[in-house]
Amino acid sequence: MLRRFAADPFAYLGMHAADGDTVVRASLPQASRVFVRERHNVELVELNRIEGDGLFEGWLGDRSAPSDYLFIVETPHGRYEVEDPYRFGPILGDVDVYLIAEGTHLRLWEVLGSHVRTIGETHGVAFAVWAPNALRVSVVGDFNEWDGRRHPMRKRVECGVWEIFVPGATEGSKYKYEIVGAGGDLLPLKADPLARYAEMRPESASIVWEHAPVWNDEAWMKSRAERNNRDAAISIYEVHLGSWRRGTDGAIPSYAQLSNDLLPYVAEMGFTHVELLPITEHPFDGSWGYQPTGMFAPTSRFGTPADFRAFIDCAHSLGLGVILDWVPGHFPNDPHGLALFDGTHLYEHRDPRKGFAPDWNTLIYNNDRREVANFLIASALYWLQEFHIDALRVDAVASMLYLDYSRRPGEWVPNEYGGNENLEAIAFLRRLNETLYAACEGAVSIAEESTAWPMVSRPVSSGGLGFGYKWNMGWMHDTLRYFGYDPIYRRYHQNDLTFGLVYAFGENYILPLSHDEVVHGKRSLLSKMPGDRWQRFANLRLLFALMFTHPGKKLLFMGAELGAVLEWNHDAELDWGLLADEAHAGLQRLVRDCNTLYRTQPALHQLDAESAGFEWIDYQDAAQSVLAFARTGTDPAEQVVVAINATPVVHYGYRIGVAHAGGYREVLNTDSQFYGGSNVGNEGAIVTEPVAAHGRSESLALTLPPLAAVVLRR
Repeated sequence: MLRRFAADPFAYLGMHAADGDTVVRASLPQASRVFVRERHNVELVELNRIEGDGLFEGWLGDRSAPSDYLFIVETPHGRYEVEDPYRFGPILGDVDVYLIAEGTHLRLWEVLGSHVRTIGETHGVAFAVWAPNALRVSVVGDFNEWDGRRHPMRKRVECGVWEIFVPGATEGSKYKYEIVGAGGDLLPLKADPLARYAEMRPESASIVWEHAPVWNDEAWMKSRAERNNRDAAISIYEVHLGSWRRGTDGAIPSYAQLSNDLLPYVAEMGFTHVELLPITEHPFDGSWGYQPTGMFAPTSRFGTPADFRAFIDCAHSLGLGVILDWVPGHFPNDPHGLALFDGTHLYEHRDPRKGFAPDWNTLIYNNDRREVANFLIASALYWLQEFHIDALRVDAVASMLYLDYSRRPGEWVPNEYGGNENLEAIAFLRRLNETLYAACEGAVSIAEESTAWPMVSRPVSSGGLGFGYKWNMGWMHDTLRYFGYDPIYRRYHQNDLTFGLVYAFGENYILPLSHDEVVHGKRSLLSKMPGDRWQRFANLRLLFALMFTHPGKKLLFMGAELGAVLEWNHDAELDWGLLADEAHAGLQRLVRDCNTLYRTQPALHQLDAESAGFEWIDYQDAAQSVLAFARTGTDPAEQVVVAINATPVVHYGYRIGVAHAGGYREVLNTDSQFYGGSNVGNEGAIVTEPVAAHGRSESLALTLPPLAAVVLRR
């Protein structure tokens, strides 16, 4: 009988007028007897079983039908009262239905998913899920013994959303959706795409969550636009929360523990932002969060959504911005996730040449479908608005932009003009960024984009993609390649360090030394460095100083500041015991001081994305592997001079031309004994001489330490 009313069980179940009579029907599979009564009346009317799977029906005669009634249910285990979910009207309002159908509902999490509500005198939870091609959808959970016959949902045909209000369900209730797909097959139970909390893996049920946020960061939110702009000092500590530090028993930390330990450490080290590898809910630890199944749920590995909000609030209180690594390009094919969600390719492309990502064995969102694009944009806004995230680092943008990304000929479909550009993804990214910047004052977006795609971080109005910043992957690869050479061969590869300045001001760049460079056989940063132990540490100190003085914002993956010896292992904490070794402790001190120098010297961060902020002094001395340049901020008098020596040979009396006469203080020397160096330098200060060099009338005769950088301020 129910199959005939699968799309609208409300038309059959509940109380209805019928031929001058009143009939009430209930689906209660566990019941042996069922009675109905008005809420404030003791009179009972027994219903008759009409089908073997728990359908009951009763005719009330010509009496007036009560608008508020209860079922009294008898089972072999006892007797209880239950509300009838089919006496409640629609959950979604007309405006919500329209915006969902149009694909423009920017606060989708407020209407889809699960929400604790009180209707009249009845407390319960409203559930709503988009599954337009399903033949039947039921919500199942610990409130109905996971029985799909108990709560089949109503379909709002205008937008393809199924909805129901379940009396008695509460915050903390676990649930999924039982879906009969478009082909009539019963699908694996599906987690809620809009769930805001989920079970700890390997379990995968969604959890009703409705805590009101408590924030203490009003001053931060008002000022973050200044902290995120192109002239600000932005130094990012990239973190995988599960492996930064663990308990004595190897347990992963909680959000509360990370608030107490990680955040003060990041602030003390002088970073301005902490970037989290994806914490959106994901089933597999080994994906590091990059295969999410819950785009609206912070992972329960570390605590509750309230705990995560408190973590962000704590970061802001310490002056730290929070960046979330966010993955809109692909999703895993786990049975409880989005794959074939309603029995059709709903979220993913049907054609595997467009819908399958071979690099990760994942599925690709169909952004040409307005509801899917809206789902992702709403997810971005959710983190920025509801969790006060300061920036989204958008993962794998290159894989979205190119139809032939990681594909051989014949494995991809050209666009309508015959090209390899993914036009729907381009439109999606532009809409994403326009919406983000309009709706979230002070927040920014960051693209991990590894190709020469033009204008990634330029406004959409100018033809760009609209991101605030772009990772400079070219700088990272060129620089690490250079530092991998034995110093004796570096004279032949100086272009690796200088080429990046040819394009450095075409985008708003972040210089990343990220997690991807210290896994899968690539070795730790320290292990990449050539030479003996002393030279490896000296090279790494030089690399860090170059990054902090080079145009572009900064990003360093956790453990690099310790001089990690082994590759990063997501199943273990960082090797904090290394700090007992003075060379490792010195490296950590250097990173802290580089951050301090970068933040306190305007010349090192103002005009960061403009050619006026950088000037070569000498880039041609490849024979001695020396580079010298000047950085300038909005006040030309506050110029900073940088000289690097990428060989283990000390250069005495090395002359470089400078723009201003007078005394120069050595504000950083990576060869300082304090950092583990040999303490060669310029005794803290040096005075110019009226000797022409590099086209300038004044010059400095420097002592350039081995495998080191010196930074001087007038």
